[in-house]
Amino acid sequence: MRTRPTMSFRSVRGTVKDPPGPDALLSAFLSSLSVDAGSAVAVLYSAGTRHFLYWLDRQGIANGTLDDRIVQQFEKHRCRCHGYSAQEAPYKADQAARVRRFVRFLEDQGYVEVDDGIDDLPRHLADYSDAIDRLQLAHGPAQSYRSEAEHFVAWLRVARCQWIDIDDAVIDQYAAHDCRCPVWRKRGKLVATGTKRRRRCARHFVEFLRGRGTIPSAEPVADDDPHMSAYLAWLRQHRGATDETVQRYRAYIRRLMPMLGEPSRWDAAALRNALQRRCKETPGSASLLVTIMRSYIRFLVVQGECCPALLHAVPSVQRYRLSTLPRHVDPATIERIIAACPTDRPVEVRDKAIILLLARLGLRAGDIRDMRLDDIDWQSGHLIVKGKSRRQDRLPLPQDVGDAILAYLAAARPKAAEEHLFLRAQAPFRPFRSSAEIAGIVARTYDRGGIEGVPTGSHIFRHSLATNLLRAGAGLESVGTILRHSSPETTAIYAKVDLPMLSKIAQPWPGEPSC
Repeated sequence: MRTRPTMSFRSVRGTVKDPPGPDALLSAFLSSLSVDAGSAVAVLYSAGTRHFLYWLDRQGIANGTLDDRIVQQFEKHRCRCHGYSAQEAPYKADQAARVRRFVRFLEDQGYVEVDDGIDDLPRHLADYSDAIDRLQLAHGPAQSYRSEAEHFVAWLRVARCQWIDIDDAVIDQYAAHDCRCPVWRKRGKLVATGTKRRRRCARHFVEFLRGRGTIPSAEPVADDDPHMSAYLAWLRQHRGATDETVQRYRAYIRRLMPMLGEPSRWDAAALRNALQRRCKETPGSASLLVTIMRSYIRFLVVQGECCPALLHAVPSVQRYRLSTLPRHVDPATIERIIAACPTDRPVEVRDKAIILLLARLGLRAGDIRDMRLDDIDWQSGHLIVKGKSRRQDRLPLPQDVGDAILAYLAAARPKAAEEHLFLRAQAPFRPFRSSAEIAGIVARTYDRGGIEGVPTGSHIFRHSLATNLLRAGAGLESVGTILRHSSPETTAIYAKVDLPMLSKIAQPWPGEPSC
């Protein structure tokens, strides 16, 4: 059985060697392809290579100057070559693909000078293949990562792009390029992979090289707006904002900039019109948008970039914090949800531990996402939680929660060098990327148990725990301690959920009988 030929990626620097004669060169090229001498593949490669060499001789082009631009000229030339008949466009494209393989062979043999700016590239590709094996991916995704890494290397060589120049723009060009790369093809063409897969796999390979110091790490891209850059730096340095918060503020402000222009030209009418227009598009985020813009304007005022009176132009958003009751479900429904968690598969063991943490301790989805192995003190039976304020709190670890986590660690957690407690159930075994994945686990639990009419999302467990504790007689201070509220006012929103107690102290409406 004939094996697929392996590709060679060698950086050639220094003196260019003189190639042997056409016959010897062609013989060496066919040998590098690992194809039978009398096969149809060998005949096609031989015909295309001989034609290309004849055309180069007629054009007076030296082998040492070959690049993809010359191959494109060969592909588009109106053939008047002696002994070679004119071909149709599809055949010429296939022939050019074979010629590019020949040019790759000349580069690897040192007959064409190429400097990729990276040493020992074949070793890096082999190490990358071993790293993919360690991720325990399925055969298809693993092969995609390997083949796209080779494809990316080939495209960089064709584009004559240095590895040191790689950034997101270069990767986007690769993802969208019309492929003519000299990589192994079936019927002269690559299987259509799609820009998303190309981009994802190329970034994965580039991050691998950056992680081992082969190529320099990408420098953070500076924002085009100097005012925005200074503001975001101020948020990080003086306000202690996380990267997630900084990105959210940046996104909200940038959506308004096309409507406002330069801060020195802002006026009250333009600012109010932009805010009202944006609030109509996304009414749910109106309050957050106003908060962000007030913060940004205060910063600009201190910097002397806009008029101080503009702070009074930002309209207020009326919020009624106590106008509705917190959504919650009763304790019996909570127990039904927990009972709906099977433990037949590893992913189900993990999901049950997460559901118990939500139900028994009222943790936020972000708390579970960021939880690490060393956050559990098994000897004292406590759990360390780092909440929104990045303050560490110790919570007691209930027996059923501890048993569920132990079952996950013993039989269901993948063997991965990760500090996070909960990992994805499919390779690559990485932590959850966002809190939305915790909400997805809750939704799947509802589907497994056939539970309907229950509010969605993971935060419903937190509301339900506070509501059920108050109705059972717990005080607001105790509930605030369990939920780790930094302010009593936050816990006070649950004071109105005890309807029987409220009905006892409700005053009758004038002219109406009492409740």
